[in-house]
Amino acid sequence: MKLCKDNLLLYAVTDRHWAGKYSLLEQIELALKGGVTFLQLREKELNRDDFLKEAIQVKELCDKYKVPLIINDDVSIAAEMNADGVHVGQSDMKASEVRRIIGDDKILGVSVTTVKQAVSAETSGADYLGVGAVFPTGSKNDAERVSHAALKEICRAVSIPVVAIGGITSDNVTELACTGVCGVAVISAVFAPDDIQTATEKLKSSVIKMVSAKG
Repeated sequence: MKLCKDNLLLYAVTDRHWAGKYSLLEQIELALKGGVTFLQLREKELNRDDFLKEAIQVKELCDKYKVPLIINDDVSIAAEMNADGVHVGQSDMKASEVRRIIGDDKILGVSVTTVKQAVSAETSGADYLGVGAVFPTGSKNDAERVSHAALKEICRAVSIPVVAIGGITSDNVTELACTGVCGVAVISAVFAPDDIQTATEKLKSSVIKMVSAKG
């Protein structure tokens, strides 16, 4: 699948920690109805069989809404259920190795925090970068903070799309205007609210204003 930067406008990352009155699949569908444009399925503790079964179900949902689905870290799961791609961090499999395995027709995303990492990821075959944490976040307590100035430097250093991640809400997302990002990746901003669909719609509206800002 060829990545369009518009796909990355509102990028949701799953976290079953927020599953409550809704199942994870129900949460995902509400987020898709609300306007999520890209989805990463992230499971750090689920056993492989359950992860695979879940991934197949989520892919069916994403296909219904014509939204790309990528798998966090697990290249074998992504290959087996024909995900649209894979996202890896700096401590996961090297981007160049992931690209070799998944081929050129799948999307590869890489998490980075520095210009050096960003340039290396692009050279290794990344299609987009996730940069953060750009705000304090409770979703990943050990996340390294990336200043907005550093975020702007990363965007200028690469030719592939960049999404900001970490502590982003509809209230603070406008602070990322004119940094060069083409969208934002969020977890709790979409999945924590009781009304997921409405929260997603509100956030998407704010993100559109942010990426459209001139300055």
